[in-house]
This record gives sequence, structure tokens and C-alpha cells, in this order.
Amino acid sequence: MRHVLVAGPLHPAGLALLDAAEGVSYDLVTSPDPAAYASRIGAAHGLILRMQPLTRPIVAAAPNLEVVSRHGVGYDAVDVSALDERGVLLAIVGDVNSRTVAEHAMMLILAGSRRLVKSANAVRAGDWSHREDLEPREVRDKTLLVIGYGRIGRHLARMAGAFGMHVIAHDPFLQPADFDGATSAHDLDEALDVADMVSIHVPGSDRPVLGQAEFGRLKRGAIVVNTSRGSAIDEAALLAALEDGTVGGACLDVLTQEPPPGNHPLVGHERVIVTPHSAGLTAECARRMAMAAVRNVLDHFDGRLDPAVVVNPARK
Repeated sequence: MRHVLVAGPLHPAGLALLDAAEGVSYDLVTSPDPAAYASRIGAAHGLILRMQPLTRPIVAAAPNLEVVSRHGVGYDAVDVSALDERGVLLAIVGDVNSRTVAEHAMMLILAGSRRLVKSANAVRAGDWSHREDLEPREVRDKTLLVIGYGRIGRHLARMAGAFGMHVIAHDPFLQPADFDGATSAHDLDEALDVADMVSIHVPGSDRPVLGQAEFGRLKRGAIVVNTSRGSAIDEAALLAALEDGTVGGACLDVLTQEPPPGNHPLVGHERVIVTPHSAGLTAECARRMAMAAVRNVLDHFDGRLDPAVVVNPARK
């Protein structure tokens, strides 16, 4: 009997796959506290991981672990080297949420440009005259800089193009011929100089993509959107740029600390929209991700896990 530990809430469609799997048992731990699932990791042959970190001590406490399946495509909080040392596979769900995240990014671009939240709040406060402030801006004929031109960036470029936007993209890992649907922007500084809006789609890293210097190059009043990782933006520099008007608005689905403290200055800022790291969490996408995450584990047990979704290079 193979045992699976599900760390975090899972769509019923994923649980149904586990229920139907022969020779497989499972535990479901819905608490976001890593200690809640860590206490049960010892019996697990497979781990389905939501947002909780997977640290070296937790891996060390899992003598039977064979495969970890991330409920998503990012694995910033996973100690991959610890898994490698133990010969444990790390799998991701593949391309099940790129269009979903791109839709969210496009929504934030429109909401930020049209000052949607501020306008809605004005009506709730009884201020119908807010309509005369003429703060909203159109996106047509504006320049959108997409930083990171993978699947999500490409979907966003097509959506933005349908709205009449001029899309430029910066991705140092691509060749000029790979920028189908956007104009290649090799030099990030030059791209920032002409951008009316910026949307970030990069993996997490130790160095922010946008900091004080980058914000200083933007057109005054530019809109910044981040649906990738909180580490992609220097939040202190963003707050300063919002306060001095360099940045006209920020729309963030991710923050460096999640959930944020109650006094987080960006969350309460009138020109900032924050969503709860939910760009990929529609009902439809949650179903796809849950089923893909479960299938990765079951496919590994059956000896037919797709190498394309395995992260550890040595184990592909």
C-alpha cells in the first residue's frame, strides 16, 4: 500500500482520483501551518504540496518519500537539493494555469488603468461626483512592457494586443526570433523608459526585477502589475515611487510576506490593488491543478511519470 500526504486544501476532483486509486491511501492536512503536515510526513511515499515550505528537516523526516508533486509550477519554497540528495522526484503540474494567470494580469491592468477600486469605493461612500475627476485612463495605444516572456507572458501579450496595446517584452533567456506577439526589448532600461504599464512574469530570485533605479526610469504615472513572486519587486522602493507619483498605481497578486501584516503600507494604499495570490485560483483552474498534481504522484507509482514535469534534472 502506497501512502500519499496531501498538504493543503485540494479540489474535490483531485481527492476523487485518490479515492479511486487502487492500493493507495492518503491523509489530507488542510492547515497552512507546515508543522501540521510535517508531523505526518514519515509515512508518506508521495507528497502533494500546496503553498507550505518543504525544508531539509522535513525531507529528513520522510524516509519513505519517493515523489513530491507541487500544486502549481513554482517551487521557491522547496529545498530541491535536499530532495536530490535523497533521490526524491519533484514534479510540477505543467501548463494548466498560464492562461488563467494571464487573464488575472489583464484584469489588473484594466482595473489599475481605470482606477476601478477607487471609483467603486467612492460610490459606496456616496460620492457619485467622482466620475468627474477623470482619473481613469484607456489602455488602447499604451505601451505594455512584459518582463518574462514564457507561457503567461505570451498569453498576456495576445490579450493586450486585442485591446489595442503595443506590447514589448524583455526576457534575457530568449532570442529575438522567439518574441512572437511582442517586440523584443533587449535592454530593460530602454524598455522601462517607454513603458506606460509593466507586468512581471518571472520566477522568484534573490534580487528584485524592479527597484528604485527601475522605478525611476518609468514614465510618470505608470502602472505596475505583479502576478509572479513578491521578491520580484522592492516593496519599499515601490511605496516611495507611489508616494512621489513616479508610479501611478500598482496591482499586486503577490507580496514578499503572505499573508501580509495588517499594517502593510501597500495593502492600505489608495492607488494599490492587492489580491490574495489568487491569479491561478479560478474554480476551473483549481480543478485542473488538483487533478494534475494527483496524477503526477499516481503516475510515478505506476512508473509512467512524464519526464517533462520533473524538475530535478538528474532524475529526468
